[in-house]
Amino acid sequence: MTKTINLSFSGYWREEHKGSIPNESGIYGVYTCNYIPPKEDKKRSVTLKKLIYIGEAKEVRDRISEHEKWDEWRKELAEKEQICFTFAPENKSNREQSECALIFYHKPNCNEKCKDSFPYEETTVTSTGKHKFIKSPITVKKTEQ
Repeated sequence: MTKTINLSFSGYWREEHKGSIPNESGIYGVYTCNYIPPKEDKKRSVTLKKLIYIGEAKEVRDRISEHEKWDEWRKELAEKEQICFTFAPENKSNREQSECALIFYHKPNCNEKCKDSFPYEETTVTSTGKHKFIKSPITVKKTEQ
């Protein structure tokens, strides 16, 4: 039987605005991006370049602020690029499984765990909202350990 997890992503937050990311339980994506300043009445925006990390935490804003991978994330930046984030609220029971499914499927450069194996039952993750480079839906099957 396949477990289905639905994620609704919001964002994008640049590094300088990481304090605005919800401090809730959930999944987050880390991207390289270019900031586009506002012109006249248009909104400011970012152009996302690549997904470099997927994580989960009980309190996402605190986890991002104190993350040990900041130096590794910065090594992924090209000239004039910045780090940006997306966030999807998710309860504890699904956080680790959905994080692992997304990592196993997408294999972001800065992730290590779950890149080569998926220890959970067959899982489908559907993502809506702001989740560029995170395909939806995805289905991953348990791998042999």
